[in-house]
Formats: sequence, C-alpha cells, structure tokens
Amino acid sequence: VQYLNSAKKIELVHNEIISFETETKEKSMSLEVAMQWTNGYNESVHTYANTINTHEGGTHEEGFRTALTSLLNKYSREKGLLKEKDENLTGDDVREGLTAVISIKLSEPQFEGQTKTKLGNTEAKAFVQKVTNEMLSDWFGRNPASAKDICRKAIQASAARLAARKAREATRRKGLLESTGMPGKLRDCSSRDPRLSEIYIVEGDSAGGSAMRGRDPETQAILPLRGKVLNVEKARLDKAMANSEVQALITAFGTGYGEEFDIHKIRYHKCVLMADADVDGQHIRTLLLTLLFRYMKPLIEYGYVYLAQPPLYRIKWSNAEHEYVYSDQERDEKLASGQAAGKKIPKENSIQRYKGLGEMDYDELWATT
Repeated sequence: VQYLNSAKKIELVHNEIISFETETKEKSMSLEVAMQWTNGYNESVHTYANTINTHEGGTHEEGFRTALTSLLNKYSREKGLLKEKDENLTGDDVREGLTAVISIKLSEPQFEGQTKTKLGNTEAKAFVQKVTNEMLSDWFGRNPASAKDICRKAIQASAARLAARKAREATRRKGLLESTGMPGKLRDCSSRDPRLSEIYIVEGDSAGGSAMRGRDPETQAILPLRGKVLNVEKARLDKAMANSEVQALITAFGTGYGEEFDIHKIRYHKCVLMADADVDGQHIRTLLLTLLFRYMKPLIEYGYVYLAQPPLYRIKWSNAEHEYVYSDQERDEKLASGQAAGKKIPKENSIQRYKGLGEMDYDELWATT
C-alpha cells in the first residue's frame, strides 16, 4: 500500500497504514488487509485468494466493501458528521481515494468468471465482512482524528456525486441538447446500426472540417472537441461531468457513465480517437483514454475504442511520387532507402510536417488515416 501510494504522489488523508490479519479457529480461512486513504479521486483495491490475483473481485471483496460502507455511515452519524436529513454514503463515496490490498487464504477456494479470477466462496464474504468491521471499528476508536478525516473525505465525495447528479438533471431540464438528444456539434451518420457505425473524436473545428469532408456519411460520425480536454485523474466527478466536452462525449456514445453505464445502449461499435500525430496529440489521446477508463471502462473492455494513426510527415520525391510517414525515425529511414534506390527530392517543399489534422486535405485524411 505504501508503495502504491508513493507512486501516485498524492497527499494522504492519514499517515498510518491501517492493517490487520486474522484466521478462523479451525484455520480454514485467514485474512490480511492493508489500506490507506489518499486525497485522490479514484479507488485502487487489489484482491488475492490463495495468492492468486482475483482482478475480477469476488465474495471477499464484496464483504470488504459492505463492511466499509456500513461502518463509515454508522461512524459518521454517531459523530454528527452526517445529519439526519443527509443521504447515506454510497460504496463509491467511501472508497474514493482508497488504496487497499486484501489477501484471503482458503482450504477449498472456488473460482468463477471467464478467467477464473473471481472468488465464489460464500463463506468468504461473511468472514471478511465480520473481521473488517471489527478491526476497522477498533482502529477508528483508537484514532478518532484520522477516522473523522476519512469520513469527511467520503462526505465530500458524496456532495460531489450529488452535485453531479443535479448538474445532469439541470442539463436535461434546460434542454442544452438538440431535440434529437445529441450534442449540437455532433455530425452524426445516417446508419442506426451500432455494428456498422463509427464515431471519430477529433480536436478542434479545423480538423473536424477535414474529417467531415473526408468521411462516409452513411457510417461515420464526427464529434469535434473544443478547448482543453479535462484531466479526470485530477478532477472530482462533479467537475468532470460539468465539463461541456465530457458531456458531449458521453451523450454521443449514448451509454451513460459510472454506475449508470449500459454497454447495450452504445451507438457506435467503433469509437476512434483521432488526434494530431505530434506530442500534443499523444497527450490529448492519453487524456481521452483516461476519461474512458475511469467512467466508461467497458468500452475499452469490449474492444470498441480505437486510436487513429495520422501521418506526421509527407515526403515528396522529384518524380511527383509522395509517401506518408508516421515518425521521425520512419522519415529518416524512408529518405535513406529512397535515395539509395536513386530517388531524388526537390530542393523546396520536399518534406512537409503536419502541425495538425486541419492542415491535411480531406482526401489525404481519408487515404492515410
């Protein structure tokens, strides 16, 4: 846990790592848990059963989550941090910023899931829930200041979640979307079959214009994004969902986000992130992938997310032939191999470096990307 949090370089809610271990009297099960809350916005819970990484979770994680949510709600109300009129904290609220490692050992483990990395033993849930509740209650009793800080962190997450919900409802009420329910800047395709439909997320109106002219309007939709893409790794849910570009992306996909995400409502089976070929474009792609990973992860898991690969250079030879290359290294290799084969390059405008997709003609964009 200490290693995981040191890599994140995020401020801690409490300095001491909470840890405990125990085993049943008959020694058929043993449990080790370590956890620590940070001021980050994402949970990082790693679970193991008989040293096998159960990345699909299972009953041991369910027991841990149930105990955590129940205890933080109970403690917050007992200490007056949550008022009677306040909603209960959700599991997502209490786990915001949490880093935890859970390791259980059983005499007869039962694994489920496609990759057999989900624990299915029903007795594990009750065991982990009971132990976590007892041990964490004891730690809270001995560390009241840190316990209150942890609860306040969860209450802040709850407030952000409720603010995001209100913002979403306000957006619907104000009718910020067109009558079709889609963002105004989306240039949709005419096909309504998700299996045949593609959406290209492009940066800026100039790139969007080239993409619009070069697309197949039957199956290819274009959504230009304006302004800086939000880094959701450093923003809480309410801020992320108040961002107009994030709203446009989620609305266009049609799936919703977070707990409301429904993969069956996806409008396109190809969601293509099409940014410039330079370092800035790579940064934008990373920010968009982070957004999808945090709030619409099944899109990635189902294989619906693609990265476009636009060229970085065009090499023009004297015989009017030209080639597109995608990196500095490939440019140097093409020049060397071409000249070795007797090709010549003109003195002027022989190598064009694309500063952005908007510099490309629509037919170039179609042919190369």
